[in-house]
Amino acid sequence: MDIREVFGRGRPVISLEFFLPKAPENLSAFIKSLEEFKVLNPDFITLTYGAGGSEHERTIKAAGIVKSETGFETVCHLTGIAHTRGEIKDILKRLQELDIRQIVALRGDVPKKSPPLPGDFPHAEDLIGLIREIGGFQIAAAGYPETHPEAASPEADIAHLANKVRAGADWIITQLFFDNTDYFNFVSRARAAGVSRPIVPGLMPVTNFSQLKRFSSLCGAKIPKEMADDLEKIAGNSEAVIRYGVEWTSRQALELLKGGAPGIHLFTLNKSHSTTEILRRIYKNAKMASKRPA
Repeated sequence: MDIREVFGRGRPVISLEFFLPKAPENLSAFIKSLEEFKVLNPDFITLTYGAGGSEHERTIKAAGIVKSETGFETVCHLTGIAHTRGEIKDILKRLQELDIRQIVALRGDVPKKSPPLPGDFPHAEDLIGLIREIGGFQIAAAGYPETHPEAASPEADIAHLANKVRAGADWIITQLFFDNTDYFNFVSRARAAGVSRPIVPGLMPVTNFSQLKRFSSLCGAKIPKEMADDLEKIAGNSEAVIRYGVEWTSRQALELLKGGAPGIHLFTLNKSHSTTEILRRIYKNAKMASKRPA
């Protein structure tokens, strides 16, 4: 599949993000769980990346198994922060051997308690540039509607995004956010800076309020007051929190698509119920009904 062409088909592109199980013996159960999503017909799935030690080889091997056994178009995350150029070249070769030709290219988190890491990829655009140099891959990059926590300013963050595109990024997936105004403003600023690639909003359905607060603090996403107030009232009722998350994310997604977003990328947290319900609601939208399952 050429994902770049999928964005030109005149319908929203739907993608789902999963993380691989840490224990190798749980991979079969994970792959079986993905069967639930086949009826929803996502355009592709992405798999997050374990970079430490031997984790990256296990992650790559598992990604190949997921693709071959599920039939999903599989996009593999790849972080540069813990690798040398030689290591990345070896990883790209392995991905090619597994027929994985799409990558979400990220710098990765800088460890706070470790010695300094190799400096071959100080920024995501450095990794993107090497992947483009090697050739044969389609590349997604990350965008930050509320500005990357380490960026000197919103303007500097947009400049980094433009650098990723110049280095070879084919499309952008945003970090999670809960206020659509942040996304639309981000797209406007990116377009003004010359970024013409598709910018896909990344949405995370709330399933646990404490987890939401932790994730938001790590990535710099703000929780709207309305959402925080509502969740405080029902935080002790897990089913109510999940229902609330489905309602909020469904409204977000439909408003984003109506406003011109090229698709929706859901951070599933490997939760099938919320993801399934949100996609079913999206697919009931009249413009998608003839092209997606009901």
